[in-house]
Amino acid sequence: MTDTFDAAAFANRATSALRAYDPGHDLPTLRARFGDVLCELGSNENPLGPSMLAVRAAARVLDDVFRYPDPLGASLKRRLSDEWGVPVAAITLGNGSHELLMLLAQCFADAEHPVVFSRYSFAVYPIAAAAAGAPGIAVPALPLDHPDAPLGHDLDAMAKAVTAQTRLVYLANPNNPTGTWFTDAALERFLDAVPSTTLVVVDEAYNEYVDAPGLSTALHLLSRHPNLIVTRTFSKAHALAGLRVGYMLSHPSVARVCERLRESFNVNGVGLAAAEAALGDHEHRARVRETNRRDREWLADELVARGMRVFPSQTNFLLVDVGRDAAELESRLYDSGVIVRPMVGYGLLSTIRISVGSRAELQRLLERLP
Repeated sequence: MTDTFDAAAFANRATSALRAYDPGHDLPTLRARFGDVLCELGSNENPLGPSMLAVRAAARVLDDVFRYPDPLGASLKRRLSDEWGVPVAAITLGNGSHELLMLLAQCFADAEHPVVFSRYSFAVYPIAAAAAGAPGIAVPALPLDHPDAPLGHDLDAMAKAVTAQTRLVYLANPNNPTGTWFTDAALERFLDAVPSTTLVVVDEAYNEYVDAPGLSTALHLLSRHPNLIVTRTFSKAHALAGLRVGYMLSHPSVARVCERLRESFNVNGVGLAAAEAALGDHEHRARVRETNRRDREWLADELVARGMRVFPSQTNFLLVDVGRDAAELESRLYDSGVIVRPMVGYGLLSTIRISVGSRAELQRLLERLP
């Protein structure tokens, strides 16, 4: 092949402005290198694994993988409708919530209609805006010395950044990568402050881990705010990250627009079956939440005892300020098979994000810290 050919020269304006999403380290290679001793603490996965109901449901449909999946995901949608008390017409399924966040920008944002998000929030939000050719407005986060939500969403500042032209606002609650959150009451004030023509997307990828007073879910506000959209995923607490299933709850008219661009068969048959079964295992979800809460608090105490600053979290990870340039520490952990997520891309040079893995993984992490 010739070395002079470069398709980047042909890319459209929106794509030319993009950089590929950074998934972190090459984990398949690291698994081959370290085997069972590898500690994967960089991707916020659930160490307890999925519900056995989901595993068995997935196994039952394997004989039919030569068939296309249901393009509508009708059975999973009915189960979600029962779970959350919303009409089936209000549900959109995605290849993880990542796809849905991108899809919303593709459907509603453009060069004349900006997208607003917080400075320290999920990296997909600015990518979604750029892919749609829309201006991305990153609103400064709350200050580091904020008592409740350091580096979290400044909802008052975000509301002021919204204009009549703003088409989308992305809010993560709880937020990745900071772990911080805002209350139901704060969200309702925000919704009252922004125009009804601005779609407010609340990304609840980590909602199943929540136990903070005053925080439940944005879902109970859907009936009062037709411009509200809630996205969720089966990748985190449900531990189905490898099957890629997410969903969105919205006004039915939002779902209808998204269906125009949603890829056919975007959720595979194994994922549809496993996700539907996972919804029915409330006992497993309760065990996941309690185990995560216990181990998150234990890990935070251990890190504070080592002189590090641990940010408040309602997720299955901790943002940790190590008090110096984190690159050297992250490299040392990497060389010993302990994988954490550096925050260089956010400009948070002294911080790392640590998933709440199994107790054995966390013990190994602590043994390798200075």
